[in-house]
Amino acid sequence: MRLTKHTDYSLRVLVYLGVRPGRVATIEEVADAYTISRNHLMKVVHRLATHGIVETQRGRHGGFRLARDPSAIGLGAVVRITEPDFAVVECMDPHGDGCVIYGSCALRGALHDATNAWFAVLDRYTLADLVERQTELAELLQISG
Repeated sequence: MRLTKHTDYSLRVLVYLGVRPGRVATIEEVADAYTISRNHLMKVVHRLATHGIVETQRGRHGGFRLARDPSAIGLGAVVRITEPDFAVVECMDPHGDGCVIYGSCALRGALHDATNAWFAVLDRYTLADLVERQTELAELLQISG
């Protein structure tokens, strides 16, 4: 299974914000820290804000910050919000054309179980787990204060 850039960038944004919870960040500083697209980050932050994970503020001192404590932001929930679907094969896609062996094949069930197990692991982690080494992360991301 491979995550989209949207999910990757969403998790990176959350790590950046989780290093200094309560601090307002800008698209530009996060883009510079990770050397990634500002345009893509704007879409990422918008989606995270739509789901109440980050909050945005306009104006001279505008930007975005975590809307919740890092321990209340589950990785599984973030991935579910940011990924378009988890149909790893065509027979798992409700909009797909199907497969000629659909009715007799056990592959769909096995992959469904694997996906559930993958999410069970992600659901055990929160943003707080990802930012335990705040000092080191802040240094690598060049976040001051």
